[in-house]
Parts: sequence; structure tokens; C-alpha cells
Amino acid sequence: MSYELRALIGMVELLTVAAAEVPAARVVPLTQGLALIPVTSAVLSALQGDAAVPKPGGGAGFGWHPDGFELRLAAWSKAGPIACVEAEYFGGTGTQRAAVWSDGRVVLGPLSSAESEPVPAEGTPISRALRWLGGQVEPGRTDEFASVGLGAHRSTADWAAG
Repeated sequence: MSYELRALIGMVELLTVAAAEVPAARVVPLTQGLALIPVTSAVLSALQGDAAVPKPGGGAGFGWHPDGFELRLAAWSKAGPIACVEAEYFGGTGTQRAAVWSDGRVVLGPLSSAESEPVPAEGTPISRALRWLGGQVEPGRTDEFASVGLGAHRSTADWAAG
């Protein structure tokens, strides 16, 4: 079974403001006061309108970021921390990437995990980003990823469809 996600995660209020600036963006509530915006091809196309702005820092490790995306994340993060995450799994193995922006700059990451890497003691990149955003492991859950509800859908498209 596969799992694929590209998303922005932050507090519901912050993402509601951010989504108002990006046609096609949809805010999907998680738990613990967090929400996500699935980064679909329609959202990427809307963000591509910022292509005239140079991409600082080489895309923070995310090959799919349109030019200028990090500047927009930096601007949004002045109102509160925001994470950019991606995960791709098939048959129980895969990769994750996460970075968190706050106060206009990257404060965590970019963090990556490779297919064959064991999970470090501090957790996966996405769990570490969620922890930075205030996510906590709930009783009976294995990590922040599961606790906030990121297992509810298996793909970015499913998150966008609701």
C-alpha cells in the first residue's frame, strides 16, 4: 500500500489566511489545533505566479517548490510557524522531508529520511516538524504523525478531495 503527501501544516488560523492568498488552496483540519493545505498541482500552478521572485536557498531541499515559494513561507511564518512536509511510502519503506519556518526564517531543517534509514530517536522529519508546531503524542499513538491524524488519507489528492 502506498502513501504520498505534499502539504503545508500549521495552526488553523494561519493556514486560513495563507489559503486566502492562493487560488485552489484548501484548509483541512487535523487535530490539536493544526490543519494542512494539500499542495496539489493546482496549488503549485497558482504559486507559480511568483516565478519572477528568485528561489533562495535552493528550495529548502524540496525539488517541487516553485520559485519564490520560500519567500511566501517566510512571510506567512511571521504570523506563526508553518511546516512544509512531504512523504512517499510504498510497502512500508519510503522517504520523508520536512522544514519549519517561523519569524520569517527556517528554524528546523530541512530534515530528510532515506528509504533504508532507521528512524532516529528524535523521530521522523514530519514528527519533529509537528512537535515544533506544538503537536504531541497522544496516549495509544506511536508518534505525532499518527496523533494529529496524518494517516486519515493515503494521498495528497485524497486530502484535497476531503
